[in-house]
Amino acid sequence: MSSQIQGGPHAADAPLREPTSSLGYLFKHAQLRLAELTGPALAPFGISGRELAVLLTLAAGEPASQQQAAQRLGVDRTTMVGLVDVLEAKDLVARRPQEGDRRRNVVELTETGRDTLRRSSAAATEAERQFLAPLSPAAAAQFTRALRALVPPPGE
Repeated sequence: MSSQIQGGPHAADAPLREPTSSLGYLFKHAQLRLAELTGPALAPFGISGRELAVLLTLAAGEPASQQQAAQRLGVDRTTMVGLVDVLEAKDLVARRPQEGDRRRNVVELTETGRDTLRRSSAAATEAERQFLAPLSPAAAAQFTRALRALVPPPGE
């Protein structure tokens, strides 16, 4: 069995890398580590990281339809409906018909949702701070800027 990488004309010249040095591995395991910190931080508020993202998106501007919120988050409409259903059952959001177009629902935070967002957002920020703690403040800021450059906002 050959230890060479199969592929293009210079594949035989390419050095083999350790799997743990690949970006895919590093991003996956960084995300898992962040989730290990964020999940327990959000547990007292009864929400997940995805649910927090929906609350943040809904709080970021004028009342949005489910479709607009899905676009802002970069998720499909079916997923968004499920997330909003769960948040509505927790009394964190409420749907109401949009003025001028009763076929569309606007989703807004409830008072409980605003309070939960405020408290859970602080907990998630602390979890992110713990995640970035091995880096200097300048390196953490640079890392965050680099990720923003690599991950364009949804819809772009």
